[in-house]
Formats: sequence, C-alpha cells, structure tokens
Amino acid sequence: MPSPPLAPDDGPIDSGHLDRMTLGDAGLTREVLAMFAAQAVSLVGRLQNDHCENWRASVPALAHTLKGSARAIGAFHVADAAEGLELAIRKGDDPAEALAGLKEAVAEARTAIDAILRRS
Repeated sequence: MPSPPLAPDDGPIDSGHLDRMTLGDAGLTREVLAMFAAQAVSLVGRLQNDHCENWRASVPALAHTLKGSARAIGAFHVADAAEGLELAIRKGDDPAEALAGLKEAVAEARTAIDAILRRS
C-alpha cells in the first residue's frame, strides 16, 4: 500500500490519500466519510463536555482517537488540530484555543465531506 503524501493537499480532505486508502471504491469512500463525520462530531462533543475527574487522561485519549481517524481518511488539518490539543494538555497549557481550532477543522472537514457525499 502506498504511503501517505509527504505534503498533503490544502483541502480539508486529501482526496488522493482517501482514494488510496479506499482503493478507489466509491461505496467504501462514502461509508468511511460518513462514519468519520459522525465520529468527529461525537468526539468533539465529548471533548467539550468531558469534565470528569480524569479529564487530563480522557481528553488526550479522545483527541488521539480523532487524530488517527482523521489521518486515515486524509483529514490532515483535523489530525494536526487534534495533535495540537494533545500537546496543549501534555504541556499543561489552557486547551481552549486548541479545542477551538479542532472544532473549526472538524467543521471544515464535515463541510467537505457533505459536498463529497452529495456528489456521490
């Protein structure tokens, strides 16, 4: 299987990477995009509302899950933003700015996904 690009394209979803990961199967592409969109919304919601005792452990774990899923479909801006949230928590910084950036990246990816799914 080919490696991900060294420099992903500038869009919210790297279509070349996504095509490689789904082997160009349009049905599989639709399925993984729909699953990612639902998962991303769920995880961002949990990140915003996770006020449990162990939030310093749960927030990075949720961000890490989102980062991996985003990289798998070529949503590299989401992956980078999730990694930024992980890093902010690890460094003890206020995560508000990183979380806002992640929410924005997810919203952009969802808009792109919606457009892709409408075309399919």
